Amino acid sequence: MKKNIQYSFILLVVTSLFFSCGNRKHAGHAEHVEVTEELYTCPMHPEIIRNAPGSCPVCGMALVKKQTGDKSVADIQLDALLKPVDEFVVSAVPVTTIERRVEDLELNVVGIVTHDTRQVGTISSRVNGRIEKLYIRYKYQPVRKGQRIMDIYSPELLTAQQNLIFLLRNDKDNISLVNAAKDKLFLMGMRSGEVAELVKSKVPRYSIGVFSNYSGFVTDLNKAAGSRAAEGMQAQMSTNQELEIKEGMYVKMGQFLFSVYNPAKAWILLDIFPDQQNLVKTGNLVRIVPETAPQQSITAKINYIEPAFRPGKKTLSARVYLNNANMHLPIGSRVTATIFGSSTNASWLPKDAVLSLGRDKVVFVKQSGGFKAHKVTTGLELNRSIEVVTGLSLDDSVASNAHFLVDNEAFINVSDQ
Repeated sequence: MKKNIQYSFILLVVTSLFFSCGNRKHAGHAEHVEVTEELYTCPMHPEIIRNAPGSCPVCGMALVKKQTGDKSVADIQLDALLKPVDEFVVSAVPVTTIERRVEDLELNVVGIVTHDTRQVGTISSRVNGRIEKLYIRYKYQPVRKGQRIMDIYSPELLTAQQNLIFLLRNDKDNISLVNAAKDKLFLMGMRSGEVAELVKSKVPRYSIGVFSNYSGFVTDLNKAAGSRAAEGMQAQMSTNQELEIKEGMYVKMGQFLFSVYNPAKAWILLDIFPDQQNLVKTGNLVRIVPETAPQQSITAKINYIEPAFRPGKKTLSARVYLNNANMHLPIGSRVTATIFGSSTNASWLPKDAVLSLGRDKVVFVKQSGGFKAHKVTTGLELNRSIEVVTGLSLDDSVASNAHFLVDNEAFINVSDQ
């Protein structure tokens, strides 16, 4: 009986020691957590890598486990693993930081060749009257300076001629009145040679001529178009279009009749989108390639940026003044251009480090044990870089590839802190 009691006591001691060692072993595991990385990839698209099973977003095949070997991640704390997956990502991807620099830019834009409106001349009527003879027959007919455009019959002008003839016959020594009568005829559109002939012959002219003071292409399109934009006029250019002005029509004093465009002077209007406005400045160099002469490139500068949108357009127009005397680019023809410039000193990140969630832009800021989604405000995108306006400091480290850290960006819970 005594021997049985001794055996029972020994068995109790051994059992107690066994359970005590087991508890200490489990306690040691609680103090150190080993995490084995498991990555999944697509057999057809190895660039697709996920940290959980699923389907390939490209071809739809089931992802298979990537054989990378077991890896112990010793710097991950247990509290990091317990954080919500939509706020905190456990990973060891490369990181990058903000870089302050001036970024060179090259903007590819398109444009159109238009008339230089500074060189546009107008022909108007100086008297009320009727068009007796019209020498211009079609729109964009070439004219020369001094060329006769039309003949106008005007009762007022006829009366003014008769007044001068009366003075010459009855009071020719009254020089002041004679000169005043001559000046009135000059103001009404008579030329000095016509007045001299009137003084000599003392026979009034039934009609007087209207002459062009400019050389170029004449059109009356403005009369019909009213406030139509310049590019709208260019789109309707045709040398066989009929004139709005006809023989026999009555005109008023000061009425606009024709415009004369100088083909040797032109503008190139380049289309600048709203998000490019801050990048283009007056004086920026630009290389222009006309579609009608792609072998001839033009190097010029931005001369003026129009401050308002043209009717019917959603882009601003940057003007390049062009001497078209030698190139003879057709008005209305298209061009492609490259604008060269530079941005201001700004904060830049690689474009892959920023994830777009529609209205929000997100980066993954490096923290102890992983990365936290963080919202930032961005600006320009140039040369695979993106400008960070607010949300980060120069000391913050962010994931170099934000897309690698998400499976579905719609489930990211971003913070502003």
